[in-house]
Amino acid sequence: MDYRVGQVGRVFTIRIDHGEDILESIKTVAVREKVKMANFVLLGAIEAGNLVAGPKENVRPPNKLWFSYEDAHEIVGVGNLFWENGAPVLHLHAGLGKGASVLVGCVRKENIAFMVTEVFMYELTGFEAERVWSDAEGYSPIRFR
Repeated sequence: MDYRVGQVGRVFTIRIDHGEDILESIKTVAVREKVKMANFVLLGAIEAGNLVAGPKENVRPPNKLWFSYEDAHEIVGVGNLFWENGAPVLHLHAGLGKGASVLVGCVRKENIAFMVTEVFMYELTGFEAERVWSDAEGYSPIRFR
């Protein structure tokens, strides 16, 4: 375990409209506003997309279980943003629901808003961190500087 203490800086309210890519929209704001670290929550609806829901087996690095969906679902999620190799990287876990069907996992690749998705992004300040790839883990954990 490792940690740092910081503060909340600027707070962004982002409206992502029907047909727009949710993850790319958040990254666009981060680049435009020079946000290097943030936490965010989101809610709304998602039309189509992809997520990883757990590993196939309990091994590291994990064998990902991919799920794709092409019909509208409600979405609520929490995530963070840190940079890796000069670009913002998002880590978003979300629950998606439609009727009695529920998907929960790590939202990745292209994910398109249905009607509207609202994001509330809280910039983190007072420390420095980035994502650094780990072959052993199979992902890019946060590394403090």
